[in-house]
Amino acid sequence: MNMSIRDVIIVGAGPSGLSAAIAAKQRGLDYQVLEQGVLVNSIYRFPPQMVFFTTPELLEIGGLPFVSPYEKPTRAEALKYYRKVVDTYDLQIAYEEKVESIEREQEGAGGAGGPGGSGRSGGSGGEDHVFAVTTRSKRGVQRVRHARNVVMAIGYYDRPVMIGVPGEDLPHVHHYYGEPHRHYRQRVVIVGGGNSAAESALEMYRAGAHVTMVHRAPSLKSTIKYWVRPDIENRIKEGSVAARFNACVTAIRPASVIVRSDKSRATGQLIGSGPHDASVPAVSNVRTDSTERPNPSAEGPAPGDQHVEEEIPADAVYLLTGYRTDADLLCRAGVVLNDRSAPVFDRDTFETNVSGLFVAGGAVAGVDTGTIFIENGRFHGEKIIEVIARRCG
Repeated sequence: MNMSIRDVIIVGAGPSGLSAAIAAKQRGLDYQVLEQGVLVNSIYRFPPQMVFFTTPELLEIGGLPFVSPYEKPTRAEALKYYRKVVDTYDLQIAYEEKVESIEREQEGAGGAGGPGGSGRSGGSGGEDHVFAVTTRSKRGVQRVRHARNVVMAIGYYDRPVMIGVPGEDLPHVHHYYGEPHRHYRQRVVIVGGGNSAAESALEMYRAGAHVTMVHRAPSLKSTIKYWVRPDIENRIKEGSVAARFNACVTAIRPASVIVRSDKSRATGQLIGSGPHDASVPAVSNVRTDSTERPNPSAEGPAPGDQHVEEEIPADAVYLLTGYRTDADLLCRAGVVLNDRSAPVFDRDTFETNVSGLFVAGGAVAGVDTGTIFIENGRFHGEKIIEVIARRCG
């Protein structure tokens, strides 16, 4: 086959992918990092004012110290640190190239071969096969690169969980929170009950927005940062932030959302409308009914429960309901997923059922994204490269 075949292609330039790249360079492997966005794209997409829930040394990779005057580093400091990492090691990264497919090809067969392929062949992680990794650049240019091994360090933050209701694609609906100023004196509905929902609710409330939180569970998530929890709970209790628990959004309209609550379990009517423009109603068109839910597995009250349906005015809607890795890309590459939508892989080597195809960082999590952080995912890449280096040696 007349083509260049690298030892390893690393998909994703987050902390886990960068850790793998550093290890590959130190071991003299022929490697390439492919990144669909910018360096540490997930961190870049965090709110500009975000503070990490960890200490600087737990974000370190490549043995480079992360020096910060703060106990908990900021997003800006993290971006600066990872730029320093790439400069120090002079890592080989192609930016704004999105991977469209990963296929195994028979080496020496003129590029023929089908996608995926399960079962371990041992040896070099692909003695008779190479991977063809097809990418498309931001400018629409398609390119195919080849390698004997692929490390999927793709994270999950670029793929928000869709709630599947009419109006989710309207322009005032967002899956990522940025800064609060734009929502001064606006009605904002936040769907979700985790840390992102709580922090954004507090920030927008303090910037003068009228905030309503909608969460399908009876209370906020236990994973909320310990210094944020009492703040958001007290704001809800005093009515500064309105809240609906045991509730779900059933439709999004250009200027409102439809929320359905379980009357038997709901925590009362929406409390308050915020400190500004109190004459504007927080809730309109309240209707009580008792209906069968067509899909028992869907969010919302159980069949036969009595519902309260409300139309809540909304100038902006934030669906902060979590994120998932690109399971479709993994499946098309032949990777088997478990019942948590996570790839099946060897816990010692991080190799999937596809020989030579590894997963690292957030890519291993499936729906359990709360189990993988930079603090533990940063070690995956080095372990994977150890395996690849032994095989290539």
